[in-house]
Amino acid sequence: MDHQLKWKDGVSKEYGVHGSAVGVDFDICIADGICITVCPVNVFDRMELPGEQEKMDKGITNDSGKAPLATWKADPARENDCIFCRACEIQCPVQAIKITEP
Repeated sequence: MDHQLKWKDGVSKEYGVHGSAVGVDFDICIADGICITVCPVNVFDRMELPGEQEKMDKGITNDSGKAPLATWKADPARENDCIFCRACEIQCPVQAIKITEP
C-alpha cells in the first residue's frame, strides 16, 4: 500500500511497500544493498530517488523516523523470479522485506 510521506520541506513522496510476493517497505529500507548481494536469482534493482541527494546535502531528515534518507532503494523488479529462499528477508538489518509465497 502506497502512501504520502511528507518531508520537512513540505514535499510529499509516495513510498510504501513495493512488490507483493517480495515486498520491500521503502519507508524502512536503508539501502545498504545486502538484499541485492545475497539474492541468488537477481530479483532486485536499485531504484534511484531523484532529488534525494539534495535533501541529504541540506540535512533534511524524513518525518517517519524509520530510515535515513538514501538516494536509492532496493526495488523487487523481478519478483516473479523469486525462489522463496528468504535470503534477503533474513539478511535485511531493518526487516524491510517480507516474502509471501503464493
